[in-house]
Amino acid sequence: MINYFKEILVGFWSLLAGMAVTIRYFTKPIVTVQYPREKIPMSPQYRGYPQLIIDPETQTHRCIACEMCSRMCPSQLIIVEGIKFPGEKQKRATKYIHEHYYCSLCGLCTEVCPTSALEYSAEYRLAGYRREDAVIDHLLQLQQRQQAAGVPITPVPTEADIAAAAAAEAAAKEAKEKEAKAKAAAAKKPAPGEEVKE
Repeated sequence: MINYFKEILVGFWSLLAGMAVTIRYFTKPIVTVQYPREKIPMSPQYRGYPQLIIDPETQTHRCIACEMCSRMCPSQLIIVEGIKFPGEKQKRATKYIHEHYYCSLCGLCTEVCPTSALEYSAEYRLAGYRREDAVIDHLLQLQQRQQAAGVPITPVPTEADIAAAAAAEAAAKEAKEKEAKAKAAAAKKPAPGEEVKE
């Protein structure tokens, strides 16, 4: 008989606890968002797909095409290609593709970048109807973000630009090799007045 009343009291107490939660949320303001007309503000810790950072000084990206992100990626889904253009000190990315449908958002690509060129985007609407919708070209996306921000757009190098830069790089390398050979030959050649020992 005591157990019977004990069960009734425990049940009544759990009912009151549940109703307290319901009443507490009943008095709070509604948090429904009229999606897609309204966008949800994301927290700073949210991890969308990685994207190139627009450098405030140069108004372009900082990527030097070192390929550390593609080597570090456990899913091997990042494709980076770059070339050193004439008159520039470092390589510049000519292709940066990210296949987001394999991405585990581990964050290794953003952590390993030596120039801190990558960050997580706040984009959460990532649904698509085709697999190609999840393939992100970061250089084209950077141009769209630059246009939206009103800063000068970084041109994406064309095949002709890449070929010209590759030819200039090959010519500079060949000129360095010729110069090194000429220095080596000059070092072996005896100075005037010295006897050649046989």
